[in-house]
Amino acid sequence: MIAVLLISFLVALLIGLPVAFIMGVSGLLTLTVDGGFPLEVLPQRLFNGINSFPLMAVPFFILASELMTASRISNALLGFCNALVGHIRGGLGQVNVLVSMFFAGISGSALADAAGPSAIVMRMMRKSGYTPQYAAGLSAATSTIGPIIPPSIIMVIYAVTDGNVTIAGLFLAGIIPGVLLGLALALMNYILSARSDNGHRTAFSFRRMWTSFYKAVPALMMPALILGGILSGAFTATEAGAIAVFYALAVGLFLTRSLSVSDLPNILLRSGVITSAVLIVVSMAAIFAWLLTVLQVPSALASLLEGMDLGPTAALLVMALIILFCGLFIDTLPAVIILVPVLGPIAAHYGIDPLHFAMMLILNLTVGMVTPPVGPVLFVISAVGRIRIESVSRAVLPFLLAELLVLLLIIFIPEISTWVPNLFGYQR
Repeated sequence: MIAVLLISFLVALLIGLPVAFIMGVSGLLTLTVDGGFPLEVLPQRLFNGINSFPLMAVPFFILASELMTASRISNALLGFCNALVGHIRGGLGQVNVLVSMFFAGISGSALADAAGPSAIVMRMMRKSGYTPQYAAGLSAATSTIGPIIPPSIIMVIYAVTDGNVTIAGLFLAGIIPGVLLGLALALMNYILSARSDNGHRTAFSFRRMWTSFYKAVPALMMPALILGGILSGAFTATEAGAIAVFYALAVGLFLTRSLSVSDLPNILLRSGVITSAVLIVVSMAAIFAWLLTVLQVPSALASLLEGMDLGPTAALLVMALIILFCGLFIDTLPAVIILVPVLGPIAAHYGIDPLHFAMMLILNLTVGMVTPPVGPVLFVISAVGRIRIESVSRAVLPFLLAELLVLLLIIFIPEISTWVPNLFGYQR
């Protein structure tokens, strides 16, 4: 039965089926061949995979992101970031990093960042003298900050999959790793710009900085509203998504006035399509993860690692390699749902803090979004930048190295992930 599940998965992957359908087809084929379970199990598990109240946060955050994007709030963020760091060596490259860090607090998605502000800054970088390859590689790398700094769609899916952590705890755990990731990419951009003298720098002006800050306040307030409300107990993470939608509506309709009622049908349609795609992936991954558990794959893998006589850190490194390999071929959301039930119990066996393990896995899989052959962020950047995928893949390598160094820091220093949650009383 294990052979049928894995072989059918690999064959479907090689012929190029979408990942969601790969998991559904391999699950159906395994149930059919085995005959030990009635086929009614399939629709039941598919439905149970998305029958979750916390999962309602996903469509809310997606809709809030679409509304804020339609409100042209990214232009205000760009102006503020350019005034703040545009004078540093690397100029617009540093702006690219900082915009992604701020936009992460709005979108929670690497793909949204890649198609939105990162794509805008990439075009600005090319016009100011950066090579197309460099601008594309940096934009791809900075997009991965989106799922790390809260709010994060991946973190919501993780919390739904693993009952040992909460959405609020994960949001807090992502703050320091997200900032570290941004600093690492900014440092790499600084080093590479010093060697090649890429682009130009803008003169620093306090007046321009404060003026642009005032315009960017509505965008900067959204992550503060979400985290502040959750931590104060005013609302849950799911309710925070709904609050974010109303806030984004108010900003677009009444503050920036760049959003009109006639825009709402298209925004709702786009949000519905994106939400449907996410929920299909989650639903299909649920049946695949359930079959792995039924087939006792986690127990077999745990026994294998126990036989290697590893310590907690060494075990975490081995699991990180497994996750990194899976991230080369499987998209982030299904990978979370598949790997957490398999590797989570192993981490618990070694006494690894659930939040520490969660951040290692989430950052690891996010790095996988810029690694070929799957690398969905690479394809988005390639499409919007009109540059060959091979060129983007080569240009992203130095920044990928910086991200892997941050991953190693998170593995070896658990407090990077656990200090802020513990400070606010979230031990899980």
